Amino acid sequence: MPAPHADPHPDPYASRTAVHEQVVDGLGTVRVLPLDPAADAPLLHRWVSEERAVFWGMNGLTEQQVTDIYAHMDTLDTHHAFLVVRDGTPAALLQTYEPAADRVGECYPVEPGDIGVHLLLAPAGDGGARHGWTAGLVTAVTTYVLVGLDRTRVVVDPDVANEKAIARFVRQGFTAGPRVVLPEIDLPDVYLPEKRAQLAFLAREVAFGG
Repeated sequence: MPAPHADPHPDPYASRTAVHEQVVDGLGTVRVLPLDPAADAPLLHRWVSEERAVFWGMNGLTEQQVTDIYAHMDTLDTHHAFLVVRDGTPAALLQTYEPAADRVGECYPVEPGDIGVHLLLAPAGDGGARHGWTAGLVTAVTTYVLVGLDRTRVVVDPDVANEKAIARFVRQGFTAGPRVVLPEIDLPDVYLPEKRAQLAFLAREVAFGG
């Protein structure tokens, strides 16, 4: 009996346990994986070094600095990082945080059940930024944080100059809040400057109709 053919495109992330998995109509299976700082650093360093990622605040960092930042985050109870993959292809970097334990919490009245989100999409050539994909990705991420983590509201804080990100969140049902200047923060081996941010919020009842 002939041996079965090997999968010509094996999923390199298949062995990693997802915290959330969701089939997005017409786009495939989205899996949210806890970030592995050492293994994922080369990919993330390439992403955050691109000019389009300037608002992420890591342009100019070395791969080791990126590793150190996410290794430090991995020790925290309030901030978490994830690699989002679609059918085995990396599609986004997701960070969640407790607003009360973050600089954002100094800028608006935090409510019980709030959760903060940062989302960096993969470049188009890496499986991101194609028609319909962004909306599906944001839907999967909001499902994870609002339903999977049982939260009542998501807060995002894109840079005010990042008009594409702001428009994307508004299309997804987010309501724009105040524009604020976020205080400076220190991370291992890197100093991220202050930024002017557009806060936006999405309540669970708005996202899922109740």
